[in-house]
Amino acid sequence: MILLRRLLGDVLRRQRQRQGRTLREVSSSARVSLGYLSEVERGQKEASSELLSAICDALDVRMSELMREVSDELALAELAQSAAATPSQPVPTPVRRPMLGSVSVTGVPPERVTIKAPAEAVDVVAA
Repeated sequence: MILLRRLLGDVLRRQRQRQGRTLREVSSSARVSLGYLSEVERGQKEASSELLSAICDALDVRMSELMREVSDELALAELAQSAAATPSQPVPTPVRRPMLGSVSVTGVPPERVTIKAPAEAVDVVAA
């Protein structure tokens, strides 16, 4: 099962680490307890929209950018999960394109690709 809170936590942690910031710095700036922020990053707590807004402000990241990255991760997880359900099909291989902020998937026949996301959020390439 794919848990949105885990994907969200992973993306928040990566954003924080990209900036070279500590949990303590971000929790102080967002006015969230260190322990709670840690639990959110580990996917153990469901963050409210107000809390996400405070964390995004502290990280100087737009919530829409955060959600777009979570959406990309979710699309990959769904593809991997559906490919695992049919063992005769190859498992998708995610390919990150940091400059474009998009994701490509190879190793999936075109008839198996069904992503419904904004075109600018996810590119799917079936080989």
